[in-house]
Amino acid sequence: MLMRKVPGFVPASPWGLRLPQKFLFLLFLSGLVTLCFGALFLLPHSSRLKRLFLAPRAQKPGLELVAEVAGHPPPGRQEPPRNPALGARSNRLNPRRKKERLRRPGPTEQETVSDSLPRFDFKAFQSRLRHPVLGTRTESTEPQSPVRAQREKIKEMMRFAWDNYRRYAMGKNELQPITKDGYQGNIFGGLSGATVIDSLDTLYLMGLKEEFQEATAWVENDFHLNVTGEASLFEVNIRYVGGLLSAFYLTGQEVFRIKAIKLGEKLLPAFNTPTGIPKSVVNFKRERKPAISGLKPLKPKPKPEKWGWATAGGSSVLAEFGSLHLEFLHLTELSGNQVFAEKVRKIRRVLRQIKKPFGLYPNFLSPVTGNWEQHHVSIGGLGDSFYEYLIKSWLMSAKTDTEAKDMYYKALEAIETYLLNVSPGGLTYIAEWRGGILDHKMGHLACFSGGMIALGAEDAKEEKRAHYRELAAQITRTCHESYARSDTRLGPEAFWFTSDREAVASQPSESYYILRPEVVESYMYLWRQTHDPVYREWGWEVVTALEKYCRTSAGFSGIHNVYSKVPSHDNRQQSFFLAETLKYLYLLFSEDDTLSLEDWVFNTEAHPLPVKHLDGSGGAGHPH
Repeated sequence: MLMRKVPGFVPASPWGLRLPQKFLFLLFLSGLVTLCFGALFLLPHSSRLKRLFLAPRAQKPGLELVAEVAGHPPPGRQEPPRNPALGARSNRLNPRRKKERLRRPGPTEQETVSDSLPRFDFKAFQSRLRHPVLGTRTESTEPQSPVRAQREKIKEMMRFAWDNYRRYAMGKNELQPITKDGYQGNIFGGLSGATVIDSLDTLYLMGLKEEFQEATAWVENDFHLNVTGEASLFEVNIRYVGGLLSAFYLTGQEVFRIKAIKLGEKLLPAFNTPTGIPKSVVNFKRERKPAISGLKPLKPKPKPEKWGWATAGGSSVLAEFGSLHLEFLHLTELSGNQVFAEKVRKIRRVLRQIKKPFGLYPNFLSPVTGNWEQHHVSIGGLGDSFYEYLIKSWLMSAKTDTEAKDMYYKALEAIETYLLNVSPGGLTYIAEWRGGILDHKMGHLACFSGGMIALGAEDAKEEKRAHYRELAAQITRTCHESYARSDTRLGPEAFWFTSDREAVASQPSESYYILRPEVVESYMYLWRQTHDPVYREWGWEVVTALEKYCRTSAGFSGIHNVYSKVPSHDNRQQSFFLAETLKYLYLLFSEDDTLSLEDWVFNTEAHPLPVKHLDGSGGAGHPH
């Protein structure tokens, strides 16, 4: 009515709107209706509005997944109880990861790497073994005997060590049993789980199936290689690469092969030297990405190396670059990549060509000049496993690597000529040599040499074989004396031979025992060669001493002073205790065809690697 009173206003219709105005109004109304209905079907989280307009229908599997990801159980289905072990991990899913679960899953990194690797015929490999991996005698057929009871005791020790590691330190490198927590350290460059990797083959050997599956699951799900620290090339190789290779050859599970090869690739930068002799330390740190396109990547600044034995004037250590051969040849075997074999063959060529003082191999070599840095020779620390890998390379090649054989026996002759001594009390030992002057001591690490010499005796010249067997026995007896002359019946880190004392440590800094394996390693080899019961007797003495002085409420620990019956623990359950010490003790009380020496060689961390048999005449033929 008000509009009609306005002068000059003439209504065009009963509603007071002209035709163009009506058209615009209808156009606006239709747009509003379209927008409203579009909101019902196109906007997210509109399922409640849809139910007002759409009849209910059967839900498709894809919609069930949508409902679950949105945090609601699908209609007609109760939400299953949450697994406590997975709760923390599933709660950490962010919205982006939740959306990714809707996508079609692509191949995992493991699948991608596996597809690019050459096929490995695991059944054919097993058929070439001369003996079943775990021997012919099983627990169900073996009668009760004192030896079986002793072996079961060692198995119980392994289970105890593993269970406490899993409880207090799973994923850390080692267990600290006194404080009941884990120790990580920095020697592995950020890699974790050294005890897991070191334990795999021991758990498998002892038939601890549930524990082995736990370790395998950790490797598959939680062992990550994207680390950026500085690591000992030697330690990562013998523990991680060796442990993964061994686990693969025992089980055929691809996860072990893939991770061994990928980790091996991360070690290759250590070989970037003028001589091809690798540095002792490998830097896992990746190059930084350039901030501006076109600029070269910024290389990380080098940090000082952290370990005393790896920093002697920038030298490389004989026992470290000389203990890669076994693992790297198997990396080439499993990957098809010849670079691994080429790296260690280059080391071999350098060592063959370099002049050696009196035929001896000093412990330090410059990776830049290829010259010896110091004339310090030792069969213990810094030198030990170089000699071990020579004879084992010969054996692992099915006795075709004549170069390794030749180098080993020549080195052994020089050692016998210049380092071998007999004390006034009749104990045979291998001294250390410093530019022609002898230190009349042996380290615990040198006690592996009895087993090494026994292992190589069979392939020596015929007139030398009996001599080497006797020499191996005498050195092993000396190392046993270092145990027998302590109050705990455990051996010190080093022991001397002087006018007033023999086979005992001379100072407190040499009196500790850190669960080392070298003495029982030699017992195992001498037992298999001679079956002299004394080696099992000596081995059982070690078991008894470990139980009395090193076992704690939460694992095994080294002790600071073997000459005190009141143990002071060092709070470390070394990973090599599970890899080596307990394995060698278990094999000492096992049949000879359990990990037969015809089929396997042990790397210097006691991880078994197979002999490369050249034919298929083996009789094992079946998996375990």
